Amino acid sequence: MVKSNSSVVGIIFPNSYDALVPELVSVRLMASIPFASRYRIIDFTLSSMTHSGIDNISVVVNKNYHSLMDHLGSGREWDLVRKNGGLHIFPPFAEKEVGGPYVGRASALASLLDFLRDQKEKYVIMSDTNVVVNFDFSDMLQAHINSGAEMTIAYNEQEIPEELLNYPANDKIFYYTFDVEEGRLKKVYINPKTGGVQKMSMNIFIVDRELLIDIVNTAYIQGRSFFMRDVIMPQLGKMNVQAYKYTGYVARISGMKSYFEENMKLLDDYNLDALFSSAPIYTKIRGDNPTHYKDGAKIQNVMMADGCVIEGEVENSVIFRGVKIGKGAKVKNCILMQDSVIESGANVEYLITDKNVTITSGKAMKGTDTFPVYIEKYKVV
Repeated sequence: MVKSNSSVVGIIFPNSYDALVPELVSVRLMASIPFASRYRIIDFTLSSMTHSGIDNISVVVNKNYHSLMDHLGSGREWDLVRKNGGLHIFPPFAEKEVGGPYVGRASALASLLDFLRDQKEKYVIMSDTNVVVNFDFSDMLQAHINSGAEMTIAYNEQEIPEELLNYPANDKIFYYTFDVEEGRLKKVYINPKTGGVQKMSMNIFIVDRELLIDIVNTAYIQGRSFFMRDVIMPQLGKMNVQAYKYTGYVARISGMKSYFEENMKLLDDYNLDALFSSAPIYTKIRGDNPTHYKDGAKIQNVMMADGCVIEGEVENSVIFRGVKIGKGAKVKNCILMQDSVIESGANVEYLITDKNVTITSGKAMKGTDTFPVYIEKYKVV
C-alpha cells in the first residue's frame, strides 16, 4: 500500500444506479455485483482509493446492503483496519428530520454532516460504483489543487450507452454530459439524447470539505435531493468547477446488456491489461483450491477464477469461484457466478447465472449476444 494521504476523506455511494440492473440488485446493490470472475464492482473504487493513499473511507448504503457488508467485512483486504479512519459503513438514517433512506446524493450527504464536521481532512473525494475503473485519485487531486478550483468533476469521452438513451424518463436515473472550456465546466446536460462521442460525467468529485458541508447544509434546508442537478448546476456561474478528463479504461454498467458486454471485453488481453495493469485490485479472500481441469476438459478464451472443477467444454466465458461444469457439458459466451453448477450434458450459451444456480443434466439454454438469458440466484433449471 502507498503512504497515507491524510488530506482526503473518501465517500462511496454504492446504491447509485441500482435501477439500471433490477435483476442483479434484487438481493444486493450495484457496488456488490460480481465482475471479472472474482471481484465485486466496489473493489475497483476501494482499491483505487487505497492506492492513492486514502485510508478514511465511508460507504453510504441505502438498501440491500447485507451482501456488501459481508464482502467488505472490516476492510482488511484493502488495508483499512485502522484505529483512526479506516472503513465506515453508514446505514440509512431512520430519524424523521433526515427523511429515512436517501433519494439522491445530496440527501445521503445530509445524513453525514455531523460526520464530515468531525473529520480533519481538507478534501473529500466522492464516487458512485456504476463505473469500473482503476483510477489514480492522486493525479486528479493534484490537478484540482493546481487549478485552484472549488470543485473538480471527472469525465470520460464516449458515446452515450444505448441503454441510457432508451431508459424510460423518470426522477430516479440521471446521467450527465458536459460542456468544457479550457478545463472549466461551463454547462451540464441532464439525460441528453445526443449522438456521437460526449463528455460523460463519471460522478467522481473532489471538493473542499468545509465547502461541501456548507452547500449540502443549504441544499438540505431547501429540500434538495440530487447533488449534480440541485446543488452543482445552479452554482456553475458562481463557483470555479473544473472538469478532469480521465483517459484510462472505463467499463460503464448501464444495464444487463452492458454488464454482459463489459465482462466479455475482458477476454481480450488488451482490455484486461488496460484495466488491471496500473495497480492491483483487491477483493475478499475466499481461500479456494486452484481450479481443477479434469480429463476431457476443453478451455478456450476463458477468464477463470479459483475453486472451479471443469470436466466439460468452456469457450469465451467468464467463470467465477467455485463453479462446477460436468462431463460433456458445453458452455459458450456465458457468465457463471460463484458456485454455479452446469451438470453433465447441459448445453448453455449467452447465459448469465447468478450465484448458486444449477442447470441440470441434459438441459439446453441459449440466449443471444443482444439478449443474454439471466437465471436468478439459487434457481434450479
